[in-house]
Amino acid sequence: MQHTNFAPGVSSGMTDALLAALIEADGTGSHAYVEKLCASAADHGARPLASLADAAHYLCLLHGRFPGVIDHAATRSTDNAARQWLVQACEAFADERAYITRVSVALGPVPSTFGQNNCDSAVLQQRHALEMLSQSDRRGCAMGAALTLTLDWAGVRNLLDRAAIRAGIEPRKCSLPGREATLAVARAIAVDDASARAVLFGGRQLLHQHRGLWELMQARASVRAMEG
Repeated sequence: MQHTNFAPGVSSGMTDALLAALIEADGTGSHAYVEKLCASAADHGARPLASLADAAHYLCLLHGRFPGVIDHAATRSTDNAARQWLVQACEAFADERAYITRVSVALGPVPSTFGQNNCDSAVLQQRHALEMLSQSDRRGCAMGAALTLTLDWAGVRNLLDRAAIRAGIEPRKCSLPGREATLAVARAIAVDDASARAVLFGGRQLLHQHRGLWELMQARASVRAMEG
């Protein structure tokens, strides 16, 4: 996968378009392993629920605890343009945490995989990195992470919904703010080039942690395949 880079002199007027381009290029929905998991979830003749259970468990570890990225960002943001968006996003992500947990439980236990303790530690480090990012005092950084999490959640949700159906659960409606409303907030809070750079920095770092999670899940699946 090619990762998108932007010049440091980016104009604030381009923030929403560049954030959308980041999701398109580097988001969860375009990750090859996530695409493979979605395909296997749709194939009811395919054997392993193990990889789906693995993904749901580690999503719980990364995003299943309160406060999360959006909650932290809400305590850092002073932008009036983001206030209503944050209220809706915080409430909706509380429902998403409950949904991840329900899907994870339905899929069953985490599959035994060599190096389990190291994997747990790696995802806990990712969670800590996200906590630090979403508590940044740099104006726009925490909001960039929160906005990008919401935008990228569409790809995560697609996988979760397919996994839920495979586990016999009716997918629940996602109440997170929509794409256009989220990009509108990104545009509104990027009042100058410095804040625009901070928003995009927060977005890139959030996607970096998500890519790291999916690459770890792919590596774990490869180890299980070698173990037979």
